[in-house]
Amino acid sequence: MNVLVIGSGGREHALCWALAKSPVIGRLYCTPGNGGIASVATCIDLDFKDIDRVLALIRAEKIDFVVIGPEAPLVFGLADKLVEKGVKVFGPSAAAAQLEGSKGFTKDLCARHGIPTAAYGRFHDREAALAYLKEQGVPIVIKADGLAAGKGVVIAMTMDEAVEAVEDCFGGRFGSAGSEIVIEEFLEGEEASFFAIADGRHVVALGSAQDHKRVFDGDQGPNTGGMGAVAPSPLMTPAMVDEVMERIIRPTVAAMAAEGHPFKGVLYAGLMLTYKGPQLIEYNVRFGDPECQVLLMRMKTDLLPVLTASADGVLDKLDIDWDPRPAVTVVMATKGYPGDLQPGGEIRGLDKAGAIEDVVVFHAATRAEGDHFVPTGGRVLNVTALGETIEKARETAYRAVAEIDWPGGFNRTDIALKAIAAAG
Repeated sequence: MNVLVIGSGGREHALCWALAKSPVIGRLYCTPGNGGIASVATCIDLDFKDIDRVLALIRAEKIDFVVIGPEAPLVFGLADKLVEKGVKVFGPSAAAAQLEGSKGFTKDLCARHGIPTAAYGRFHDREAALAYLKEQGVPIVIKADGLAAGKGVVIAMTMDEAVEAVEDCFGGRFGSAGSEIVIEEFLEGEEASFFAIADGRHVVALGSAQDHKRVFDGDQGPNTGGMGAVAPSPLMTPAMVDEVMERIIRPTVAAMAAEGHPFKGVLYAGLMLTYKGPQLIEYNVRFGDPECQVLLMRMKTDLLPVLTASADGVLDKLDIDWDPRPAVTVVMATKGYPGDLQPGGEIRGLDKAGAIEDVVVFHAATRAEGDHFVPTGGRVLNVTALGETIEKARETAYRAVAEIDWPGGFNRTDIALKAIAAAG
């Protein structure tokens, strides 16, 4: 089977790495890809919005299956456009991708179907939003409704912060994504990420992860796309997994089908584990990044039939086997991230790091130049390891980080410490 993966980040490198191991894979392509992906797939520089060129590639290379990695092509409707042309695709339709593309859509769906989530209001204008803020008080959460590259959420602890967040949204800081906002009740508890895969009717759990959003040690500094992850999360006990599947995931899949938008693809639920039980913070409609890296390190089942089962509606006939060992990934980023990036320089030592047993270095933003790589973005490498315990996986990941010679990069040194503490 010839496969095309859409995307260029660490998540797509992990997807390509896993797909390349499949005994039924034929030729593997990725567009646009990156320096690391080029070691396992043929990279072709295309814009996913150029449908004619994408379709021409699919025809020329006899692509049997397309895997869409990031959220932007899904919300854009790439899956729909390809399916219309008879192409088999992994990923939800644009209508189903509203679960990530519109926070208000998801909140309303939860309200209609009794799915536990924070109380909220939706607003199209500044004055109504400010009046609601004064009525509700702080702390409170303000969210741009649309896709804002992970930067459209403010947890406001003071009224000044809340007002500023509203002004930013309606002032155009997030473009059209902030033309509508959702204001949510502040939930107290522990955060966890949970992943499942659906085929429109059936849904199978993929497991949990714990992300590290803040840029610096001790959860200091601004939020990022993620500076590291551990899987599974010690907070997600078997009983908690069952509760999340029963009260949140399965009802969502059923609700989407009932409302005419059957969901096919990955449901990534951001959860708050409160004293009332798990509550949904938000959905993403694709694998997380860097959570995908730790999930796929643990998946023993061939990934390709898992993804095609989602597209074909036969997930009920599939069992997924997992490595019992936990996985940890440490993100290495260009100095200055998530602000103005400094010159990244050369990256060396990746072969030494990758030669360590149970380690894979996934590339998120690199380009090959001769015998070394150079960074092409903020989050650049995902150094990922398995271990008998979270502590062992963490030690192995950081041993691999130490082999990488990159003066222009940095990383957090405390990834997975909270998970180790939670595991006892």
